[in-house]
Amino acid sequence: MAKPALILHGGAGARRERNYDAEVVHMREVVEAMKARLDAGASALDVAVETVVMLEDSGLYVAGRGASPNLAGDYELDASLMDGASGKAGAVAALQGFRNPVVAARAVMDRTPHVMLAGNGAARFAAEQDLARVEAPEAWYTRAGQGEDNHPPSGLSHGTVGCCVLDSQGRLAAATSTAGVFGKMPGRVGDTPIPAAGTWADEHAAVSCTGQGEYFIRVAAAARTAFGVAAGQSVNEASQAVIDRIGALGGDGGLIALDRHGNIAQPYNSQGMKRAWLATDGGIGVEVFGR
Repeated sequence: MAKPALILHGGAGARRERNYDAEVVHMREVVEAMKARLDAGASALDVAVETVVMLEDSGLYVAGRGASPNLAGDYELDASLMDGASGKAGAVAALQGFRNPVVAARAVMDRTPHVMLAGNGAARFAAEQDLARVEAPEAWYTRAGQGEDNHPPSGLSHGTVGCCVLDSQGRLAAATSTAGVFGKMPGRVGDTPIPAAGTWADEHAAVSCTGQGEYFIRVAAAARTAFGVAAGQSVNEASQAVIDRIGALGGDGGLIALDRHGNIAQPYNSQGMKRAWLATDGGIGVEVFGR
């Protein structure tokens, strides 16, 4: 039996002039709730999805309820997940009208032969699955992250949540979700819904990324991290090398990663990255700006 571990993030857009007390309290509550689930024998994939649902529903992060509109005034949301034990993945991109894109991504993985559905096709599928809708967008969405790197004039904007999990059976899983960051072009898709770029899980490592997605796509950030671990690097070495590569290209952000032994990595090159974790010894940590 493995000792469970988990790490989540609430985005790498944090700025020092903002107060994150509410996010710190919430992230700890999420980890505590998921610790109970893992202790009860829940699977890594289920816990990854449940974690991201809690982050989406809070309205505190740039995902799910925390969405901001694109240039056309629409709310387009993305998510992906990957099960390290089976290699299966699911994703949705530019999804409109539904509360939890990560739940839609799980449905794509479980109930279709596909990995990703996008736009109107994703929305039709979510409706067929009777997933929870957003009936009044302007009343529901909180536009979280005002003043963070996900809002202009920060250049390429970003805002994401994610989770990596190791369960008691030694299985790894990861899930990532993002909401429409303010001012993006309609139809823009970043790294979040793309397995290998924004999310990855295999038998060696689970990874979830947050940052300027265009750069994470260009380096296949999540898969590159896991492949480094498979090649013998520590999870810290592999993940830091990816963030260094992104920085060398001019991008910023961070990632969280977890290997099969429960070792955790959380590098970033932005001002801060909201994250919380459960270590294999049962300890819980929460951090925004410290390393």
